[in-house]
Amino acid sequence: MRTVPKSLIGIYGLAAVTCFLAQCESPEPNLGLGVPNIVLIFMDDLGYGDLSCYGATQYKTPNLDRLSAQGIRFTNFLSAQAVCSASRAGILTGCYPNRVGITGALFPDSKIGLNPSEETIAEVLKKSNYKTGAIGKWHLGHLREFLPLQQGFDEYLGIPYSNDMWPVNYDGTAITAERNDRKYDFPPLPLIEGNKKVREFKSLEDQSEITTIFTERAVRFITENKKNPFFLYVAHSMPHVPLAVSGKFKGISKQGMYGDVIMEIDWSVGEILKALESNGLAKNTLVIFTSDNGPWLNFGNHAGSTGGLREAKGDTFEGGQREPCLMKWPGHIPEGVICNKLASTIDILPTLAAITNSQLPEKKIDGLNILPLLLGDENANPRETFLYYYQKNSLEAVRKGNWKLVFAHSGRTYIGFKPGADGFPGGTNENFKFEEGLYDLRRDPGERYDVKEYYPDVVIDLRKLADEARLDLGDDIQGVEGKNRREPGRIAEN
Repeated sequence: MRTVPKSLIGIYGLAAVTCFLAQCESPEPNLGLGVPNIVLIFMDDLGYGDLSCYGATQYKTPNLDRLSAQGIRFTNFLSAQAVCSASRAGILTGCYPNRVGITGALFPDSKIGLNPSEETIAEVLKKSNYKTGAIGKWHLGHLREFLPLQQGFDEYLGIPYSNDMWPVNYDGTAITAERNDRKYDFPPLPLIEGNKKVREFKSLEDQSEITTIFTERAVRFITENKKNPFFLYVAHSMPHVPLAVSGKFKGISKQGMYGDVIMEIDWSVGEILKALESNGLAKNTLVIFTSDNGPWLNFGNHAGSTGGLREAKGDTFEGGQREPCLMKWPGHIPEGVICNKLASTIDILPTLAAITNSQLPEKKIDGLNILPLLLGDENANPRETFLYYYQKNSLEAVRKGNWKLVFAHSGRTYIGFKPGADGFPGGTNENFKFEEGLYDLRRDPGERYDVKEYYPDVVIDLRKLADEARLDLGDDIQGVEGKNRREPGRIAEN
């Protein structure tokens, strides 16, 4: 990593740059960064080891590898929580998901959603005259009260929840049917445009079009909005099971269906990058690529890779929450940077606010401005700590620097179970009793060796951090409510 460009220091003075890099709560003048377009690409169940620039084998991801080579690659980047809806709430609001009342994965019959009073990235950027578009999986409440157009987006085309979920009628009443997990017999998956259902994906064959549909709409959005700054949120539904891939990529990888799907995702990113180039926007666009949580390992050959990290989706060990993250912004992010500093999806909102000189949400957020890391400041370390919440509101671990203290809790483990195959799940233990353990992630990123007896002072320090978090956000494990949690949006009961 390099230091802040000398041009900024020369133009604005060292004091101004120092103030700018420390920016978090009160945006300072933009300092010559311009008004960039922003494209945020968010994957579903993509693992830490699923890109070739992160060590994947048996297929290539050349467009994503190029994105990495031309920008910054993070190695300690954490999702907000290791499950679908919560993770999406975190990235869009800059909050730990439990702060805004969203936990787990919302099912289609859910009567809650992201509260419209919460400000998303789209709402923050609209104050700075950005056009905003959302494409792909939403999963923050599917009824009209909770869709993207109610959260600051000008346009939306996508699916309202995961592609394996039983739907409900659009008025919220349940569709009654029997599910057979041994067949690919999924009910229709609605495609929503704006606030209206425009078609249904009635089979896996239909779903094979989904990545192409999202990609083509993303390219269209870029072309139609090239004359004004825009924020485009592309939330792919792949590689969440059931996997589906178009004929363009079916059967071309050495890793079977999963590899085919990742290669199509890489193609999609390439099409978005080409659209930016062809419209003369590449030099003035920040592109961010990351994922919502780790792979669903019990699906075997239809699941991704944690890159050797412990456990996976639905788990607060690193395999569940550490994600690939790539960012490119020509002229601002140095090329070929590998950043080993701690960062998270919840840091994206305040960072974009800093870049665009936009006001942060009025309500408290948890994200931090990591712009100094993007600009190449080797001495910057915006995020020193992180809280690992899961289930309804359980504080399962805390991190400070390279130290991670995992508390005794019951949770999911994949260890000791034979994975499934070809789209069918294998077993897990959803109530495994994990013991408390301290892990040095510098030497032991796989969290295999508990060293708490050797570092009692570290344990005391991390327990103090956890006690402070419980007062703020609560903890079901210890029966603490928390003072500063907010309610989700709710459907009014008749």
